[in-house]
Amino acid sequence: MSHFTLSEIASKLDGEVVGDGSITISSVATLEKAQADQLAFLANPKYRSQLESTQAGAVLLTESALVGFAGNAIVLKDPYVGFARVAQLLDSTPKAADAIHPSAVIDPSAMLGEGVAIGANAVIGANVILGERVQIGAGCVVGQDSVISSDSKLWANVSVYHNVHIGQRCIIHAAAVIGSDGFGYANDRGQWIKIPQTGGVRIGDDVEIGASTSIDRGALDHTEIHDGVIIDNQVQIAHNVVVGAHTAIAGSTTLAGSLTLGKYCIIGGNTAIAGHLSIVDGTHVSGGTNVTSEIRKPGLYSSATIATENKLWRRNTVRFRQLDSLFQRVKKLEQNVKSDD
Repeated sequence: MSHFTLSEIASKLDGEVVGDGSITISSVATLEKAQADQLAFLANPKYRSQLESTQAGAVLLTESALVGFAGNAIVLKDPYVGFARVAQLLDSTPKAADAIHPSAVIDPSAMLGEGVAIGANAVIGANVILGERVQIGAGCVVGQDSVISSDSKLWANVSVYHNVHIGQRCIIHAAAVIGSDGFGYANDRGQWIKIPQTGGVRIGDDVEIGASTSIDRGALDHTEIHDGVIIDNQVQIAHNVVVGAHTAIAGSTTLAGSLTLGKYCIIGGNTAIAGHLSIVDGTHVSGGTNVTSEIRKPGLYSSATIATENKLWRRNTVRFRQLDSLFQRVKKLEQNVKSDD
């Protein structure tokens, strides 16, 4: 476990120490649960009351929040970002694999960089290239002709199909599936004819992919996930989707085929976006939204129905079905009024 003095942490965050900079910090915690060797943070004013009673060795906070606080602190412009950086500094998460386990099956044609670790029962296919310090967790499968670049990590039971390229410093969580077939079929008089999915998947650098997320391979061209994208658990990304750099996608979201999602977008959980659309850079979509048309102007978009009592919801559903009839009646009344004028 790593330990740092408060002054050492402050220097890494470019923050200002208030109080005793010599105290030792071993981990991070919330204001409510922190102990004397832990560092907490105050980013949301609603937790201000916990600042007075916290047992934390020190707190990350803004200059304005420091007023009236008698404990040790590091003053920052953004305490939450500071917390994230300290959490990385003190991270105690184990490796996905420490060495090459005897039970791992590695094709003789695979190329392994220096420091590669492969867990128990993992399978590395033909012509796979693993960069330096790549970690492959237990039970993973990496299909032939795939490339995983340096310092990337696959947790247990990740399946990477053939012809998938994964960039540097990526993290892929357990049971994710990268490069499975897209949902491509032609219908011949009621019979489904499968279209082979001959494209691949291209994932940029510094991408994180959540547990049980599926990213389909392209039908002809590649499915693309660009640099810095973060994807939550149980997300479905269909074939030939392009996700722009530094976009964030929350859990249980579905992106249909051939969607182009811009850079710096934020997609709330349980969102569904139809295929063959373009979503402009900087778009923010609220959770539970159904997007069925292109978004050409950045902004916040929402369409979820707010939960209400079942009886009221049923009545409103009936009224919703009557909207067209009501519109036609209003239109007719307006025409009558104009004719009377």
